[in-house]
Amino acid sequence: MSVRVLLVDDQALIRAGFRMILEAEEGIEVVGECANGVQAIDSAKRLKPHVVLMDIRMPEMDGIEATRRIVELGADCEDPARVLMLTTFELDEYVYD
Repeated sequence: MSVRVLLVDDQALIRAGFRMILEAEEGIEVVGECANGVQAIDSAKRLKPHVVLMDIRMPEMDGIEATRRIVELGADCEDPARVLMLTTFELDEYVYD
């Protein structure tokens, strides 16, 4: 069984880099890519990833709010998605949220 991963970052080059790294590993399947939090919520519902690699700062809806909503979706789920937050920013407020 492969670990199903959803990539969420507003920069296509970043998503492509993560895709290349992850797809080189046995047992990992990248099931989708999204450029903002709104797309991430929709894709999480449809694609049922095990892991979401989520950028924090994105247009339309940031990764923090998208993560909250994805966690809510999985509240009644037997195998909810786990979200791993990614950022290059060193602001404490992002870490605490």
